[in-house]
Amino acid sequence: MATTERKLSVPAKPREFGFFIDGTWRQGRELYDRASPAHDTVVTRTPRCTKEDLDEAVAAARHAFENDSWATIPAAGRAAVLLRVADLLRGRVDEIAYWEVLENGKPIAQAKGEIGHCIACFEMAAGAARLLHGDTFNNLGKDLFGMVLREPVGVVGLITPWNFPFMILCERAPFILASGCTLVVKPAEVTSATTLILADILTEAGLPKGVYNVVTGAGSLIGQAMAEHPGIDMLSFTGSTGVGRSCVHAAADSNLKKLGLELGGKNPIIVFADSDLEDAADAVAFGVSFNTGQCCVSTSRLIVERSVADEFERLVAKKMEKIRVGDPFDPETQIGAITTDAQNRTILKFIDKGREEGATLLCGGKALNFGKGQYIAPTLFTNVSPSMAIASEEIFGPVLSSFRFDSVAEAISLANDTVYGLSASVWTKDLSKALTVTRGVRAGRFWVNTIMSGGPETPIGGFAQSGWGRESGIYGVEEYTQIKTVHIETNKRTHWIS
Repeated sequence: MATTERKLSVPAKPREFGFFIDGTWRQGRELYDRASPAHDTVVTRTPRCTKEDLDEAVAAARHAFENDSWATIPAAGRAAVLLRVADLLRGRVDEIAYWEVLENGKPIAQAKGEIGHCIACFEMAAGAARLLHGDTFNNLGKDLFGMVLREPVGVVGLITPWNFPFMILCERAPFILASGCTLVVKPAEVTSATTLILADILTEAGLPKGVYNVVTGAGSLIGQAMAEHPGIDMLSFTGSTGVGRSCVHAAADSNLKKLGLELGGKNPIIVFADSDLEDAADAVAFGVSFNTGQCCVSTSRLIVERSVADEFERLVAKKMEKIRVGDPFDPETQIGAITTDAQNRTILKFIDKGREEGATLLCGGKALNFGKGQYIAPTLFTNVSPSMAIASEEIFGPVLSSFRFDSVAEAISLANDTVYGLSASVWTKDLSKALTVTRGVRAGRFWVNTIMSGGPETPIGGFAQSGWGRESGIYGVEEYTQIKTVHIETNKRTHWIS
């Protein structure tokens, strides 16, 4: 592990934010102090909104949706705004990355890279807005013509997590806006800054007031109220499966609102003996360590062919030991700080549990002390059995469990031995094996001889308890629409009553 001198520093005093409703900034009556998880210094102060603030935000979004300022303008007009946002983001990469690092703890180089993806999301959504269309049925006979129209759902509530505060926002918001919907966003309380900064950018780009609103505060209060709110037509939530389940109950008990859910994962990476083992080892180390493993699609289960398992685990451990952990402001850092105190404790408890249950620790397995902040060394366990907690439960940290297989069928069975189905990866030079595994493993995203690749053109989402619906691409715009079937009689009616 290595660190170098910090290139940036914490602000002299915390930046204080308001919340954003109907195109104007409001001051919070109570503020939440967020300390940087890497520097142990308060860096931002954001409002703790009330249910009354949420009601105002929903009313503003409803008015904007009904007043023809966004939903009914030509798609080209919506696309133009989204493209202007992309241009404005290019000029504010350093600012957004800075606040993302301070609140989240991720490395500065990673944060900047994510903003590049966010720019691509706005550009993709602009194109998708102009491509969104319905269908026609000219086969109903000479007297009847059928149409299928796609219309925006209405007011969308968007709840985003703390692990990718800006990126997940930008994998949803531009596509929601492209559909013609209006938005009320609630970011995670510990990482609200960049969601609020986007409000200024959208306004500068020409988004009408009331189309994008931000309320901040605790998920247990504001997030729950959003799930229950009868004025919200659809809720998009990214986070744990447990909280996603509570969103389902809340939606059922209120107005049966439509839900989009991206939830937990326990994602496998399957490595065959015929693969390029050096490449695969690097992918495994990256897959479990990227964003300190605080990633829904983190590859937390290694499933490796038995004949090369010992050799391959040594390669992975060697890679993981070389990962540069430290101050996220250092441009050479690859893993930054754990984002929250609670998550830090959770990861360390899982590591202890792995030891207690008999797994063999090959590397890591400890907290790292740099004098400030909270850091955990990338950790690899072998001799893991399916009954162990580290084998089945989502850890959401840089902890990898290794399993072994002897046949293609066994590899697929091990990969599917989970309640989740978010992502998976397979490594082999045999196309037949790759396709067999791709077809057999239940996951919403799949990678062959690569990991965490792709762009906003393709949809993201999960199977089973990893969620409902899809985000990004044209699918991500369609997700926020509803279908209306129209029949048009072209000739005089044949009377039923003569």
